[in-house]
Amino acid sequence: MEKPFLRPAASYDELWSQVDFSTMAIPQRFNLGVACADRQDPQARALTVVEADRTSRDFTFGEVTTASNRLANALTALGIGPGDVVGLVSAASFETGVGFVAMFRMGAVALPLSSLFGPDALRYRLRNAGAKAVVTASANADKVREALDDGGEPVPLLVIGGTGEDSYEAALDAASPEFTPVDTAAEDPAFLIYTSGTTGDPKGALHAHRIVFGHLPAFETIYEFYPKRQDVLWSPADWAWIAGIMDVLVPAWFHGLPVVVDREPAFTAERAVWLMREFEVTLTLLPATALRVIRASGIAGGGFAFRAICSGGEALGADLLAWSEEFFDAIVNEGYGQTELNACIGNCASVYPVRPGSLGKGLPGTTAVVLGDDGEPVIDTVGELAVDRRTPSTMLEYWRNPEATAAKFHGNWLLTGDLAHQDADGYIWFASRKDDVINSAGYRIGPGEIEQSLGGHDAVAMAAVIGVPDERRGQVPKAFVVLRPGVTASDELADELRAHVRSRLAPHEVPREIAFLDELPRTTTGKIMRRALRD
Repeated sequence: MEKPFLRPAASYDELWSQVDFSTMAIPQRFNLGVACADRQDPQARALTVVEADRTSRDFTFGEVTTASNRLANALTALGIGPGDVVGLVSAASFETGVGFVAMFRMGAVALPLSSLFGPDALRYRLRNAGAKAVVTASANADKVREALDDGGEPVPLLVIGGTGEDSYEAALDAASPEFTPVDTAAEDPAFLIYTSGTTGDPKGALHAHRIVFGHLPAFETIYEFYPKRQDVLWSPADWAWIAGIMDVLVPAWFHGLPVVVDREPAFTAERAVWLMREFEVTLTLLPATALRVIRASGIAGGGFAFRAICSGGEALGADLLAWSEEFFDAIVNEGYGQTELNACIGNCASVYPVRPGSLGKGLPGTTAVVLGDDGEPVIDTVGELAVDRRTPSTMLEYWRNPEATAAKFHGNWLLTGDLAHQDADGYIWFASRKDDVINSAGYRIGPGEIEQSLGGHDAVAMAAVIGVPDERRGQVPKAFVVLRPGVTASDELADELRAHVRSRLAPHEVPREIAFLDELPRTTTGKIMRRALRD
């Protein structure tokens, strides 16, 4: 294991002051793939893959390195070089982890994309990013091919489990097991993750190899002074999201510790509890929705090996927090972050008291404030939540979008787009979403893509989408639709519209409710007034 950034502390101030990003000695030359594979014990367990039938297989860091060497050579043979974007459309697996490591080591830019995305969502991201190749699971291959069948530049595929000329396995078998990693700078881009598209089209947040130096102090805080030699990580979080990569995979492999992966795609309380007990998971990221599902199952608690649990995406509240701590017999720390700057606010219950409902405080080395209308920090007043951008975990930029990049920052502050207030003790309390994002079961869903998908149906003239409360998911999308002249509203049409969105986007983006209106409320400048729809 690498030496941790933090040592135990008696107070928040003592903990926070241990990290100073302005003086941190970040190596000028650094490669995230080398750090997560090459320098680890090749015989040590890197991954346990649990199949749907509950059989499992372990993989070593040596196997990760060898497979990533072969994949890097196979991608090189396709013409991929440093700085090129490569799509990765595969759920958490050995091959997905190898994909990240290979792309990091060859200086390419990994573009993880959710297996839940439909062809429209894939097309926008792959084309906007200018992807030069795609590694995809066979289950997603048809969607990827449809997405790229748009008359644009041809993009080669490597299909995991494929049997044709684009077979991933065949390409790796033919490739050399030796590869010399590219000598990347810490500032070089490593991966690109698209935001939810809450204020227009999704934006690609480009992160550098140095992200790990900003993220690990935060990770060590929320996970109660990680790492420990017995630590085993698992989470249902998708590795296509920043939390799955940076709150599970990278922190574990950076320290040579194992990750458990569940190949059963459907999350159930019974299976999750079995897996966490069976594989003696000590650390996990569980969103509030997952905790609610487990609580509703009635399964008895106890029998776990947990040291700490992290939850994020929405506040747990006092009742769910207390239940979770009792059920798992472990500390539960809430955390907050964004695609552009992951894990910047949170708790560490062993050092400073948790205030249920609060996001916590700025994590070590990171200052979090609430800005008033004049752009200056305020206390006990609702304003925009902002975080000091001078941390290595801040994104480099929005991909090919300098205007959006400039708008994201105000001096040294990264503007989150969320409204909150900060109390006199430094705790942050979330108020609302400035950008109309819908927070459903831990997914941040932008209304724009759903509205565009609905608008692509022949019956729809106009659509607006908002989030409405849901007991299990927190929020779910609700669509308000204006039909074209001559089209009659009906339950059958509402079902048809839902099926249309489901075929083009992800399941969690399908509106649970659809209301038909004669017109949508608009501002004097023609913008849809979602506030009026909520009211």
